[in-house]
Amino acid sequence: MVDSGDDSNSARTLIALAALGWLSMLAVDFFLHAGLLAELYTRASPFLLPPEDAFRRIPLGYLSFLILDVLLLWLMLKLDIRTWRGGFAFGMILGAMIWGSLTLGLYSISRASPMLLLGWFAGQSVESGVAGAVIGSGLAGTSLRRLFLYVLSLLVTLVILTIVLQNIGWAPATAPTELRAEFGHRP
Repeated sequence: MVDSGDDSNSARTLIALAALGWLSMLAVDFFLHAGLLAELYTRASPFLLPPEDAFRRIPLGYLSFLILDVLLLWLMLKLDIRTWRGGFAFGMILGAMIWGSLTLGLYSISRASPMLLLGWFAGQSVESGVAGAVIGSGLAGTSLRRLFLYVLSLLVTLVILTIVLQNIGWAPATAPTELRAEFGHRP
């Protein structure tokens, strides 16, 4: 899998691309869940965990994205997808297939709200597409430094947009009770 003659396939580069793809997924995920879909998590639901429990499990969700990110990188190498456009398209298709299957399965056996499932399907598909674009760009030879700056810009932009959504009332700003107490906020 690693060809020492091609810098885009060096072990260092592949690890860096996996990390950058994963970071791009986390940036979109933060915007999706803390911004666009945040209101859906504040509703009483027999399907969702209470916010405090869900907050504690966030690292497990991020680990699941790392697994998907590594799968995406591996498949793109096997299929020789080496452009940002090809990576975005492939990531979107792979994401839509994985998350479409998952959300249909959840809808068939759970009480998850259709809006939440639709949000997950669309959002997670975009996350995979963005990671695919990052990975494809790196495989095409874009410097890791430049790619890091793109991903950092994406992260900063989406954090700012999430904060704006929370401040204009589109997305409720929620945090576990322990964090609100630690920072002096009363429930």
